[in-house]
Amino acid sequence: MAKHDWMIPQADAFVLANARIPACLSEGVELPPVDSELVACDLLVRNGNIADIAVPGQLGGAHPIVDCDRGMVLPRLVDLHTHLDKGHIWARHPNPDGTHWGARSSVMADREANWSVDDVRTRMEFSLRCAYAHGTSAIRTHIDSLGKQAAITWPLISEMRERWRGRIDIQAVALFPGDLPLIDAAQFKALVETVAKHHGILGGMTFLGSKPNERSNAALTALFKAAIANGLDLDFHVDESDAVEARSLAEIAGLVETTGFSGKVVAGHCCSLALAPPEEIAETVAKVADAGMSVVTLPMCNMYLMGRTPGKTPRWRGVTVLHEFAQAGVPVAIASDNTRDPFYAYGDLDMVEVYRESVRILQLDHTGPDWFRTVSTTPADVMGLSAHGRLRVNGPADMILLRARTFNEMVARPQSDRAVLVGGKAIDTTPPDYRELDALFERA
Repeated sequence: MAKHDWMIPQADAFVLANARIPACLSEGVELPPVDSELVACDLLVRNGNIADIAVPGQLGGAHPIVDCDRGMVLPRLVDLHTHLDKGHIWARHPNPDGTHWGARSSVMADREANWSVDDVRTRMEFSLRCAYAHGTSAIRTHIDSLGKQAAITWPLISEMRERWRGRIDIQAVALFPGDLPLIDAAQFKALVETVAKHHGILGGMTFLGSKPNERSNAALTALFKAAIANGLDLDFHVDESDAVEARSLAEIAGLVETTGFSGKVVAGHCCSLALAPPEEIAETVAKVADAGMSVVTLPMCNMYLMGRTPGKTPRWRGVTVLHEFAQAGVPVAIASDNTRDPFYAYGDLDMVEVYRESVRILQLDHTGPDWFRTVSTTPADVMGLSAHGRLRVNGPADMILLRARTFNEMVARPQSDRAVLVGGKAIDTTPPDYRELDALFERA
């Protein structure tokens, strides 16, 4: 089947007619419902913004018209949790066995041997071009920040933020072992200063298979105090494990209150909670809600890593209790995580794909019409980006146009014939060729 040609006019104003948009994103506009998830509308684009959203047939006049033929119009999407510095190293250092520990050892070996400024810049640029072509407007990336790598990558983050300004907004989180404040206080202090200098976020990876204890509490308390002292938000890798002892999520939620922390706290992964008894799940979810935290799940990556035992079929999906968090009023998001590296061998930073797969993995169907917020408004709000992930009058005409007419059609088939508009202008949706990275791997 030939790729659809959307024929977006090169005009200051035009109408996207006969469109369908997610009902949960139709802010302040009364529009006729198509089904429980979509409403019908026309959208007037003028000078790079959405000038009007109206009932079908009410916009037109002298403006050129693009007939969407009942196709879905989405905002450009927001990816709350990625690893741009690790991306696309699979060809150099694949995961030897598909496990979490295999991934960590492979990444450490590749980082030590190859992660120069040029290497990381080239792979980051490639990844951002993929995300941009697919329709992503903002990305938060976790950055390996241990030892010499912090001095290499954090200045590069500032450089990439400027290079991509107006195309993709970039935020960065320092990633390091959660007990670093106890192991090397001087290195931790220097890292916090680096993160603050480059307008980053403080993070860390909590103890994967350890029961919360005085040591873990002391390390996390030091992280909270450093964030408070430097005005930094927090974004943790939490309990990315199937170990019954991995229970730091409740510990983090408790520290929000005991330290008086007033910034934003995001907990990523939270895998092991899904294996807890029901009463523990309910208690932890309530603590996270009371603490005002947000949760982001990474279903494609964790489904790849978790429950992997040689010769055995995996028994679980590796995802957290997203439905229970949402029911408790916790802001929940879904994101890409890793891309073609030892932690996840696949992926392309395509948030349409991430949402499609998440509907299947997390069984988001049959449970309400608002799940699309997990890749649009919710991550945008967590990142403090009020103009992103939305379709609203006077907002930017940053949109993804699909031929799919329903969420069922969107989930059923890869949306390879989409159009992406940035500031009302159609961009090239062709992802970069993997061959562009060959020189990195040949040198290695």
